[in-house]
Amino acid sequence: MVLNPETPLHLLDGPVLLRLGVAALLGLLLGLDRELKGHSAGLRTHGIICFTAALMTISAIALFHQLGGANGRVDPLRILEASAAFTGIIAAGLIVVSKGEVRNLTTAAHIWLASMVGIACGAAQWPLVASAVIVAVIMLTLLGLVERRWLKPIERHHRTGPE
Repeated sequence: MVLNPETPLHLLDGPVLLRLGVAALLGLLLGLDRELKGHSAGLRTHGIICFTAALMTISAIALFHQLGGANGRVDPLRILEASAAFTGIIAAGLIVVSKGEVRNLTTAAHIWLASMVGIACGAAQWPLVASAVIVAVIMLTLLGLVERRWLKPIERHHRTGPE
């Protein structure tokens, strides 16, 4: 069997640890929102998904270069497609429809977000990572506030009828 050349352990370096570490930390941060709200797929799930997506991305980039780069026959996007498909399976498993009400849809979207942030971390696309996390945290906090303050009272009013 022909394999790619092995990467010696002494080549474990700062950039790889940085990419994986940032992905793990940001995944945990994204999962914190779900955890604090008592939803499924909290800290550990988001952390693992973000970390794993970064790991897959780093591996895809490394294999691409190890096996000939642009002149080789390796397409690193296939690994990213597999990551997206697996994330979709996990997210779909979270969504529940009961009595006409859809539950966990936001948590499923959260999982997808964590995966995409992990991919960007693995590719060291730091401006994209920072922008995505800032926008996500703002959306999660501000929209949560808007929902609690204005949308939930309107929803309750429509359900119970005018007083």
